[in-house]
Amino acid sequence: MKKTALVIAPGRGTYNKPELGYLQKHHSDKAEMIAAVDALRTKNGQTSILELDGREVYSIKEHTRGDNASPLIYTCSYGDFLSIDREKYDVVAVTGNSMGWYITLGCAGALDVAQTAALINTMGTFMQDSLIGGQIVYSFIDENWQEIAGKREELAGIVRSINEDPACTVHTSIELGGMIVYGANGKGIEELKKRLPPLQDRFPLLLPNHAAFHTQMQEPISRKAMDTFSPDMFSAPSLPMIDGRGHIWEKYSTDPRALFDYTLGHQVCTYYDFTRAVQVGMKEFAPDCLIVLGPGTTLGGAVAQSLIGIQWDGIASKDDFINRQKSEAPILYAMGIEEQRGPVT
Repeated sequence: MKKTALVIAPGRGTYNKPELGYLQKHHSDKAEMIAAVDALRTKNGQTSILELDGREVYSIKEHTRGDNASPLIYTCSYGDFLSIDREKYDVVAVTGNSMGWYITLGCAGALDVAQTAALINTMGTFMQDSLIGGQIVYSFIDENWQEIAGKREELAGIVRSINEDPACTVHTSIELGGMIVYGANGKGIEELKKRLPPLQDRFPLLLPNHAAFHTQMQEPISRKAMDTFSPDMFSAPSLPMIDGRGHIWEKYSTDPRALFDYTLGHQVCTYYDFTRAVQVGMKEFAPDCLIVLGPGTTLGGAVAQSLIGIQWDGIASKDDFINRQKSEAPILYAMGIEEQRGPVT
């Protein structure tokens, strides 16, 4: 009997040094898909995805650039989606984190491979060329992934205080499980680094080569994207999609124009609630499991923390989640982890 699965696509920052060679290792059999992406990049005078993936050494300067990282992650991620064994898993819906929304459009059939590649490559290039602001990640949970009482209120107070300075602009960019990603201008980033107290030897965490995604600061990018693309390229999806508001786009009720407006308007300029997307997916579709597409292994914690936030199926802490993962019916399969990839493909 098939298991039902909610598929989750990753965002930026998931192709790192350990992922070098991921595409050739797992997707050498998908030459047509890879060629469609590289045809676009060759036309634009950009380094091919195969060449980037085949480098002998991982380069932060080269591999984390938006115009390189975005299409590289998409190609790996969509390859993983195609690798899911549909004899074993019935995909009931697709969602994603941040840039993962664009990948979701491709996986769900709202865009074809070439259209998705064009959207992701172009948006990544726009972001890299402008690089408006930056992103910092901070946590409001303890080491057992349970919310620290009063922590969110404390963080909101710090942000309000910073924004009292007219030179500073700080917004919530992404709700990411037990973490908040802040998007800010240069002065705002400096103040966040000063005022957010060190936590768990990790936070505050500055993300390299990341702009202030999903904030009002990206309105120029939104306008440019809407001038570049046409609503005609969007179609109703063949699979339900859950966006960064928790809204579900269904096959028979999707207006392609509304999908265009959300994708290049609201989604670019307003914070992305990945936590809500996961929680809505669980409540509305009640899947047997979640499949997180690769590359990378960084999204699993945020997914688990989203489940803990609603105590899904009795999972109320990190220990509960780990115990569930060790059981005969794990809740999460991360395809970027070899031992979890096996049962899915």
